[in-house]
Amino acid sequence: MQVGTTGGEGAVLRALTESVIAGEVEQASSLARQALEIGLEPMRAIDEGLIPGIVEVGRRFEAHEFFLPELIMAAEAMKKGMAVLEEAIIARGGRREALATVVIGTVKGDIHDIGKSIVAAMLTAHGFQVVDLGVDVPAERFLSEVEKRNARVLGMSALLPTTMPYMQHVIEELGKRGLREKVKVVVGGAPVTPAYAQRIGADGYGDDAISGVRVVRELLGLA
Repeated sequence: MQVGTTGGEGAVLRALTESVIAGEVEQASSLARQALEIGLEPMRAIDEGLIPGIVEVGRRFEAHEFFLPELIMAAEAMKKGMAVLEEAIIARGGRREALATVVIGTVKGDIHDIGKSIVAAMLTAHGFQVVDLGVDVPAERFLSEVEKRNARVLGMSALLPTTMPYMQHVIEELGKRGLREKVKVVVGGAPVTPAYAQRIGADGYGDDAISGVRVVRELLGLA
């Protein structure tokens, strides 16, 4: 989609926002390229175009105006637009300043990906550097990435009741490695509850992508 020259930069920024809200994946990518073509700084396109869109999606999700399908499509649209703009930032010799690094993954034995991926996309949209380890992640991989990336947050997801005890195993291994005091641990997934998170020694719990972002910000003193 091409936005006409009338309205200029403001029109493109508004269209970017709307593309995220509407979950228009290819449109978000196209508009991100158009923003660069008309001379918009990529960081401005992110901050004034994409981010207001995902923030509005979060508001509508919490108000029960949007549901999981809309959230998934909005996250995908955000990801597509971000890919174009972050590539431009790197090509210009810059980088997007991240609030903090978050390592995230689905625990060993569990291959459910959607919820974790939405959380990762939302965290990225809100300015975090996210290292998504995927699914079926063993403790050693979590630990090595936390240490290598100097991550301030570790997020773990589980959808199966049989795999969620592995979260406690990872937390215990963090302690043995001397990393527990250096990283905040946030857990989530369908069978996980706030009481369970507290019992296994996690620092926080998120029951969906929006609350997950809020919890991470609160734990880091960014709320």
